[in-house]
Amino acid sequence: MYALVVFLPLIGSIIAGFGGRRLGDRGAQLATVIPMLAAAILSIVIFFDVALGGNPQTIELFRWIDVGALQLNWAIRLDTLSAVMIGVVCVVSSMIHVYSIGYMAHDSSVPRFMSYLSLFTFFMLTLVTADNFVQMFFGWEGVGLASYLLIGFWFGRPTANAAAIKAFVVNRVGDFGFLLGILGVFFAFGTLDFDPVFEATPNLVGENFNFIGMDVDILTTLCLLLFVGAMGKSAQIGLHTWLPDAMEGPTPVSALIHAATMVTAGVFMVARLSPMYEFAPIALTVIVFIGATTAIFAATVGLTQNDIKRVIAYSTCSQLGYMFFALGVSAYGAAIFHLMTHAFFKALLFLGAGSVIHGMHDEQDMRKMGGLFSKMKVTAFVMWIGSLALAGVPFFAGFWSKDIILEAAFAAHTGMGNYAFWLGIVAALLTAFYSWRLLFMTFNGPTRADPSVYEHAHESPPVMLIPLVVLALGAIFAGWLGFEYFVGHEREHFWGESLFVLPIHDTIEAAHHAPKWVKLLPVIVAVVGIVMAFFAYIMVPNLPGIIAARLKAIYLFLLNKWYFDELYDRLFVRPAFYLGHGLWKSGDGELIDGVGPDGVAAAARNLAGRAGRLQSGFLYHYAFVMLIGLVVLVSWYLFAQQG
Repeated sequence: MYALVVFLPLIGSIIAGFGGRRLGDRGAQLATVIPMLAAAILSIVIFFDVALGGNPQTIELFRWIDVGALQLNWAIRLDTLSAVMIGVVCVVSSMIHVYSIGYMAHDSSVPRFMSYLSLFTFFMLTLVTADNFVQMFFGWEGVGLASYLLIGFWFGRPTANAAAIKAFVVNRVGDFGFLLGILGVFFAFGTLDFDPVFEATPNLVGENFNFIGMDVDILTTLCLLLFVGAMGKSAQIGLHTWLPDAMEGPTPVSALIHAATMVTAGVFMVARLSPMYEFAPIALTVIVFIGATTAIFAATVGLTQNDIKRVIAYSTCSQLGYMFFALGVSAYGAAIFHLMTHAFFKALLFLGAGSVIHGMHDEQDMRKMGGLFSKMKVTAFVMWIGSLALAGVPFFAGFWSKDIILEAAFAAHTGMGNYAFWLGIVAALLTAFYSWRLLFMTFNGPTRADPSVYEHAHESPPVMLIPLVVLALGAIFAGWLGFEYFVGHEREHFWGESLFVLPIHDTIEAAHHAPKWVKLLPVIVAVVGIVMAFFAYIMVPNLPGIIAARLKAIYLFLLNKWYFDELYDRLFVRPAFYLGHGLWKSGDGELIDGVGPDGVAAAARNLAGRAGRLQSGFLYHYAFVMLIGLVVLVSWYLFAQQG
């Protein structure tokens, strides 16, 4: 029965994808939503049985690969970690499916969209239930493919096509590192099943192998290569550039990709491989640095964005940074706890933004909004809940999960842990500020919208509002309900063997004994950030413009996202185009075609032209040629006889 939770979305996707023309829009919606809701119910049953009931199990379905020494089964791994992920993915995805009934109601390709949504969910469930590296890689690449289809769903828009290609290419960079890591695991361990690899990991501590003349640590190298894959999927700094552009897809896509599914795949992967990472301290240090740097980078960029969806997208990037530096200080339970709470309030914020866009007739620029509270009271209310959770205000979901991450980073008592703690505190201040900047610019103050648009602004239909209310309940209660199990006194029993932490790395336990000022500081900066946003956008609304003009260089630096896109364009895109153009014109055109088929054809044409000029049409010319031929033939015969 539990295997159904993985395959129900696939069944819905196939029915809607291949039978959409016969079923029609409503039939395709029902064919995907009903299996998704059933999967959500099953996921809750699995959570109670496996995670709370302590009944982990592995369901082997069939022998998948049997080639030489590589023998792998397709198996459904159900432990606490996968049970949490299944629950998060299915519940959030089911709400997005329901929401899409209203949001995409007037689209011309509803069956295709619903099929893609369910296909994406299937691949994500395949990833989180994998029992070996290859099965995980199958799901990993599957969500990449499905995200390409969803981001470029409106393929009539050049910007959507460009965003889809960008997401696909950037993720291929990370996936190349991930694939090298998997190949390295097989080289080092002789197997790709998780359990044998985890059991053999302690035996490889301190072991080296030769790489281009250097002796490098095996575990460190493997963990860093695998982490490169996580950087791509989870949009960490350097491989993050695809994430904001992915906003070109429909809003339900943004919620699905950026809340509970694709971007959290990297966090899940590192947590799943905790028995390897615990013995690779250098790799953990790198993860802390990348995560903390990503958190502050994305938070600073989020301050200046004006597209309502892009603000939330950079917020996602920043929160993923928190999850990664939690992983880096071995607070795996805290990272997954924040992943779970973040899924609820971030999906809520994205779908709330979609409700605003829907009510404002596709307007996404916050500078053209304002005063919408009276038009969209339910949407405004639930987005306030989501923003309170995101900012970490007591006692919403984000308060419980974000604070324990910061406390764990402080309790690590390492230089990199302190780096993560203080950058996390600054990022928390900025997060509160830009969250309330979004709310105030959208719902409060005098409207800046076009009068005709504002006049017709309206609340979304119930089919879109019900999922918002369900997610809002998660944003309120998920942290309080999960705290004791994920990071509190019940955590050892709850996690069982699905997460592995060396006793000397138990930062979650140390976090509970952190000084009181460490526990209070995140709340203080969150309140300060909210007050600053209220002052800047309600009390003195012209203040942001004055500051931007005074600090123009810094403002442009943040507005242009630290110029990462421009830098990559200079370093990679343009040289690649120049190289491709040169190989096309010089290599392919002049050398290969010029010497090859074009050259042969030109030579044949030239010879034919010369031969053609001999055909003058005058009889005496032909007689003269025949006479010359006869003379040559007789002369050759006479010389041959003399010889």
